[in-house]
Amino acid sequence: MDWYETIFELIDMRSFSNLWFWIALAVLWSSTSHWVLGVPWDMIIRARKKSADAQSVVDLHDLVRINVNRILYIIHESGLLIAGFVCFALTVLGLTGFVYGKEISQALFLLGFPMSLVGVFSVLTARKIRHSGLENAALYKQLYRHRLITQVIGMLSIFVTAMWGMLQNMNVGVLGG
Repeated sequence: MDWYETIFELIDMRSFSNLWFWIALAVLWSSTSHWVLGVPWDMIIRARKKSADAQSVVDLHDLVRINVNRILYIIHESGLLIAGFVCFALTVLGLTGFVYGKEISQALFLLGFPMSLVGVFSVLTARKIRHSGLENAALYKQLYRHRLITQVIGMLSIFVTAMWGMLQNMNVGVLGG
């Protein structure tokens, strides 16, 4: 057996039967849920407590301000270019995956499309925080709402991906065996 076969045995291009794909899916949504607009969730919880020290509240507000400004700056400077590239990439993945039947494209689309929704929602949340000047309880409530919606998108994404992956694996099992 040559090295080329060994590598492609290790990196199975049939994504839905590959353990690495499912690990990547879990890590993706776990990380996305933990980092709310670039702020770790434990930091939000610590600042939200009644017994929180003043420094943790100041740190949270500073980090939210920095990340909101960063997100809105990126969108202002290159938002149209990013949107065009993401739409192009998702269209290519969708067509090659679901029209031409390439499983790796299906898997990448099922990872990328929900993340693009989270990205759009992050921009909307950042705009709301800046426009409304949210602070303290209102800010915590908005960050909690953002995390909750991100988790709902993640749960739906995992469910749809798991159902599609099982369907693909059953089809391969029926057709291949």
